Amino acid sequence: MVEIKKLDLYSEPETLFEGLEIEKYVIGTYSMMLPGTMDIIMISKALCIEQSTGTWTPVPEETPEVRKRHVAKVVNIWEIPDWTYEVPKEEKKYRNYVFQIAYPWENFGPKLSMMFSTIMGNISMAGPIKLMDIYFPKSFLQYFKGPKFGIEGIRKILNVPERPLVNNMIKPCVYTDPKIGAKLAYEVAMGGCDVIKDDELLANTDFNTIEERVTLFMEALDKAKSETGEKALYTVNITDEAKATLKNAERVQELGANAIMINFLTAGWSIFRDIAEDPSIKIPILGHMDFSGVLYEGTHNGVALPIVLGKLPRLIGSDMTIFPAPYGKAPILPERYYQTWKHLVYPMGHIKPSFPMPSGGITVGMVEKLVNDCGLDVIIAAGGGIHAHPDGPRAGAKAFRQAIEAVMKGISVKEFAKDHKELGVALGTWGTGKTMPKV
Repeated sequence: MVEIKKLDLYSEPETLFEGLEIEKYVIGTYSMMLPGTMDIIMISKALCIEQSTGTWTPVPEETPEVRKRHVAKVVNIWEIPDWTYEVPKEEKKYRNYVFQIAYPWENFGPKLSMMFSTIMGNISMAGPIKLMDIYFPKSFLQYFKGPKFGIEGIRKILNVPERPLVNNMIKPCVYTDPKIGAKLAYEVAMGGCDVIKDDELLANTDFNTIEERVTLFMEALDKAKSETGEKALYTVNITDEAKATLKNAERVQELGANAIMINFLTAGWSIFRDIAEDPSIKIPILGHMDFSGVLYEGTHNGVALPIVLGKLPRLIGSDMTIFPAPYGKAPILPERYYQTWKHLVYPMGHIKPSFPMPSGGITVGMVEKLVNDCGLDVIIAAGGGIHAHPDGPRAGAKAFRQAIEAVMKGISVKEFAKDHKELGVALGTWGTGKTMPKV
């Protein structure tokens, strides 16, 4: 007679959701496309073992005791779009699934580099699989400080308690003389921009150093404040190699910078987190989105946009976060845009909200829609829509402030433009539709 061993259910790479000690697990939600003949139950369990205790074949020391404590577990599997079927149906060439895997987070600790190595490590090479969401229990979140300032803190610094803010990125993106950028910064500050940022393509170069830029930009903004009474933040781009980025944060603060910017995906999220959680860094940080498309744009691969530019930058301490808007030049689905915004601002335990900054070909004609979608707690980011204004960047900035004023008063931007020259010129130049990049 064949001896059949009794299953030790607690060491199996699957469980009911109700059977989880939820505070011990980080849960990844995935989409996956498989050939119709492949068994999703077998595949998902194999992924659990691959990313926790074992490998492609059983090994002697992967004992039930080891598995009980450390194995990842499948908690849910759904087939889409026809999950209502409960009986055998016609064979398909491909089948699409959504499933969840729970990982004991003691396996990697509160370390994002090891967490992503676990939840999207080797399995990222397993074919068409995409990480759609990550659930963090409070026991895990407690180790993260999140934004120092966030929405409330930024508003307090700027003394702007309610209205949407305006950000301008200096254009041209790269320029040789820092005096050019400082001159433009003065003009847009005079026009009413609240935040002025370096373009992500210009950081610390031999021909345009951060030391020069901080000194000149802050002089320009101080001059503008003395004339307008309004304060503006300058987010200097300190992105560099690892050690240099850390030093740059300290150096620009010493020079009088009132904010910094980091391209967090190319610099590294651990570096960003180190700077954000450093108590000696007392100025806000803007997280830039560049390189993110490499992660989220795959239809069946990668990591979903709301994680890459929503939950992740907020977790690591981004006070202001740029993400692509569907109104301008970015090819983004409105629902993904909304979900990203939601991850930046909705309650997330003790983690403060990150000020959302939609960006990418934004013009004044899009302000009404943007504020209706995101509410008052939004930073409207415009580059060319300010600098390319026919009457100059000061007028471009004024046009955005006028558009915001119209929305705040419940007047259509088109109607308000009749009595506001800068806004009228901007609307006449770009209208209200999507912008397209021109070469």
